[in-house]
Parts: sequence; C-alpha cells; structure tokens
Amino acid sequence: MVRPHLPLNALRAFEASARHLSFTRAAIELCVTQAAVSHQVKSLEQHLNVTLFERLPRGLMLTQEGEVLLPALRDSFDRIAGTLERFEGGRYREVLRVGAVGTFAVGWLLPRLGDFQARHPFIDLRLSTNNNRVDIAAEGLDYAVRFGTGAWHGVEAVRLLDAPLSPLCLPDIAARLAAPADLLGHTLLRSYRADEWPRWFAAAGVPSGVSPPKSIVFDSSLAMMEAALQGAGIALAPPSMFARHLQAEAIRQPFDMVVTLGSYWLTRLQSRPVTPAMAAFRDWQVAAAGAGDR
Repeated sequence: MVRPHLPLNALRAFEASARHLSFTRAAIELCVTQAAVSHQVKSLEQHLNVTLFERLPRGLMLTQEGEVLLPALRDSFDRIAGTLERFEGGRYREVLRVGAVGTFAVGWLLPRLGDFQARHPFIDLRLSTNNNRVDIAAEGLDYAVRFGTGAWHGVEAVRLLDAPLSPLCLPDIAARLAAPADLLGHTLLRSYRADEWPRWFAAAGVPSGVSPPKSIVFDSSLAMMEAALQGAGIALAPPSMFARHLQAEAIRQPFDMVVTLGSYWLTRLQSRPVTPAMAAFRDWQVAAAGAGDR
C-alpha cells in the first residue's frame, strides 16, 4: 500500500543519521539541531510503526527494519541528486548509453562525435566498446552498434553501413605483392570468423585447393591492425574503418578486391522504449552514414 504524504524531511534525517550512526553528526550535515533530527526520526518511526535505531550510550545502531530501509533511501536520494544535476541552462541533460564494436567506435564514430555534440549539446553520451559480443540488457545500454547480418533475437536493428574487407599491410610488404596468391607466402591475420580469408581468396580467384598459410587470430580488428602495423602479418579488415592509417600511408591496401560479409547495425532491445535522446542519436547516425534510404 502506498503511504500518502511521505515525510521527506524525516526520511532525510534518518538517512543522514544512519550513515553517521549519530544524531549529532547528522544535525551538523543538515544544518539543524540535534533535537530536530531526533524528533524527525522519532516521527518517522511512529509513521511506520517500527523502531529504526537502537539508542546506545555512545551512538546509534540500526535495527533490522532500519537496515532494510537505508539502501532504498540511499538509492532514491542518489537518483534524485543525479537527476537534478543534469538540469542545465533551463534544460534537462539526458544520458544516452551506447556500446559499439571497437573498430566502428574508433574508425567511424569518434571522428564524428563533435558533430553530434554540436547538434545535441544536452545529451550526455556514455560510450563503451566491445569486440562485437555484447549483452544490451545486462550492460544497461540504450543502443549497441555491432557487426553482422542484423538478425538478433528480440532486437530491432537499423543498418548503418557495409564494412567490406580487404587485405591491409605495411607498405614494404605491399610492394612485394604482385597477385592475390602472393598473400599465401605471408602470415595472415584474421578475426575469430574463420571464413573471412577463404571467402576473400575465392572472390579474388585464388584456387580453393591451395593450402592456407599460418595465421594469427584476434578478437578485435583494432588489435589486428596494430599487429599489422608492427609487421606481424597481413590483416583482413575494413579499409573504411582505417582511413586515417591509409591516408597517412602507414598501411596500404595492395588489392582493390573486397568482400562484404556483414554490415554495422544500430541495435536496441525491442522492449526498450525509444527516448528523445535515442531517437536523436539514431537519426543522426543514419544520416551521417548515408543510410537514410535503406
């Protein structure tokens, strides 16, 4: 049963007293007298018809009922304070929690975040990265950007852009590659998706019967590219996500052949209502990705 007319002052007095286990220290924090705090707590106990503190000669001790009430109050006051802190300039700053596969976050999203912030200054974006394995519900995310086919159970997915894959390597290695089959003489770097290199070789016309060379497997394209930059081998990665490296000529794309095995998708749980911040982020991403007609 919901109790009408919640005694907010008394609840605050109890919460402060429970943290300090002292009416005197609670009174100092709340800028009132010790007698006022004691009176407020006594009033709350009468309101709830329970005893919240054992009064001891040298302080207070929470009763079982007090221990039950304190966490709920502390969480509620923290939420209220957090909400009030997000009011600025006469507007409310809405928090938006987004998870993104690391390659997309670094290669596409981060260079464009300034534009999003300029367009939506009252949205506080909280960005986390992952290796394409994400649990939206468990991580409390509003959106997750991930790579795949768009088929995830219980999820609404909006396609943002394709991510065709092509070999990327150091310039001196690229200079020694005259044909796609020459790649077979080098260490190939790949993700945990084992079909990527075979499908690229098939698209490039390399006979399927050729024995594959040794390879190193990564759970992140960012780590794979770092290995390629250090000369560990040739990566199969999306050139569009490593445009800065290509423009700086730190790496090269020795062949124009690409293979598309998936796309980047903006996903949310179907059970998650779309907030104004979520709608703004979705519309901005779709427009920025040039995916408005997809």
